[in-house]
Amino acid sequence: MRFVEDFKDYELIDATAGERLERWGDIILIRPDPTVMWDTKKTDSRWFNPHAIYHRSNSGGGYWETLKKVPDVWNISYNNLTFRLKPMGFKHTGLFPEQAVNWKYAAELIKNANRPIKVLNLFAYTGGATVACLKAGASVTHVDASKGMVGWAKENAAASDVSQQNVRWLVDDCLKFVKREIRRGNKYDAIIMDPPSYGRGPNGEVWKLEQQISELLNLTGQVLSDNPLFFFLNSYTTGLSPTILNYITQIYIAKGKKGKIFTDEIGLKITNKPLVLPCGSTTIWVEDK
Repeated sequence: MRFVEDFKDYELIDATAGERLERWGDIILIRPDPTVMWDTKKTDSRWFNPHAIYHRSNSGGGYWETLKKVPDVWNISYNNLTFRLKPMGFKHTGLFPEQAVNWKYAAELIKNANRPIKVLNLFAYTGGATVACLKAGASVTHVDASKGMVGWAKENAAASDVSQQNVRWLVDDCLKFVKREIRRGNKYDAIIMDPPSYGRGPNGEVWKLEQQISELLNLTGQVLSDNPLFFFLNSYTTGLSPTILNYITQIYIAKGKKGKIFTDEIGLKITNKPLVLPCGSTTIWVEDK
């Protein structure tokens, strides 16, 4: 398992009985997490004095209970990157901190490439990977079906002083966009994708990852350049094991290319326990120099 160790503004303080106790900058939040299946004593006083708690609803979704003043928006930093956060519906804050381990690796690959790198970031959400790649000197095409998320990504780029870099911001269905890029003959040196398990496109298109992952990778492989640098595929879908992700990446992405491929879990270290909380998996193909 790979996990981030240098994210000073984020901390998974503790986890027990289906909940996380987290620090986001100076803000303490409690959020549900079904992967926390153990039940241990809550010894940290911050369990009983957080800024806000997210409660699930029996009818779906949930709500934030605010116990102390929480800013409408606040900033946290990871190394030279800055992100704007806010409590969202369905327990999120606009950032998946475990992905910092992938941002760091992608930035290192770009910096060490010694050539211009064009990155395609699909299902790009609020732009953590986009900002990291821009900061490393790449040009980025950022695609997400949500206008609100693309707007949020632009704010993160501005906060990280990369909004003037070579970047395209696109609100689009990712699968349809890739099909059009194939017809146009456009190619990318690196591709990052973080597809949701389930979602809807900007025109109501239904997306189910388990049904569409093969088509997605088959098409995406066709927009990789003749001299690709890397391919990242993130998954939080429980039905897609790391082995399956590895297989389909070998078939649709790595075939015929000189490189290496590996798949592993990514996670977050728990401060108050000798444990690392699993947070999905990533399959990575990188060029073999």
